[in-house]
Amino acid sequence: MKTIFLIGYMGCGKSTLGRALAARCDIEFIDLDDYIEAKAGKKIRDIFADEGEAAFRKMERDTLEEVSAKANTIVACGGGTPCFGDNMELMNARGLTVHLMASHGRLLERLKRGRAKRPLIASLDDDSLDRFIHEQLNLRMPHYSKAACTFDSSTLENENEIEQKCSAFIREFNLPRKTSMESHD
Repeated sequence: MKTIFLIGYMGCGKSTLGRALAARCDIEFIDLDDYIEAKAGKKIRDIFADEGEAAFRKMERDTLEEVSAKANTIVACGGGTPCFGDNMELMNARGLTVHLMASHGRLLERLKRGRAKRPLIASLDDDSLDRFIHEQLNLRMPHYSKAACTFDSSTLENENEIEQKCSAFIREFNLPRKTSMESHD
C-alpha cells in the first residue's frame, strides 16, 4: 500500500482519524508535526522562534521526503504543509492525498475546545477565531483542492462516530483491516 497523506485545515481530524485507521488496519501512523519535533528535539513553535519559518519549512520538506518513501503508512500532515513549495506535487506523486473536510462550524467548535494547545490561535477570541478560520480556509483551499480525494470528517466527536468514519474510509480506499483475532490483542 502506498503512503496515504491526510491533509486539511487544523481541527479537521487528521490525527484523530489517522491514528484510528492505523490501529484498525495495522499500518504505521505518522503525525508529521510530531515527527519533526522528535527529529529536531524541540517544539515547532520553538523552531519558528529560534530558526524562522524558512528553516521549519525546509525541515518539513525534508521530513515529507523521508516519510513519503515509506509504504503502509498514514501521514497526518500539518495544516500548512500542502501550501508550501511543491509539497502537494510530491505527496501526489508518492502516495494518495486525501483532503479531510469538516464544516466551518465544526472546525470552529473543535478549535474553540483545543485553542489553548494551538499557539497560532491561542490568543484569539471566538469572533476573531471565526474570521481567522474563514480567511485561512480561503487561502489554503487552492492547495487542498489538489488532493486526489476528499473525505468528510465532520463526525469524529466520539468513539462510535470515529468507528463509522474508519469503516467508511477503509471501504472507500480499500485498506486492509486487521483480522478479528489480531484486533483483540
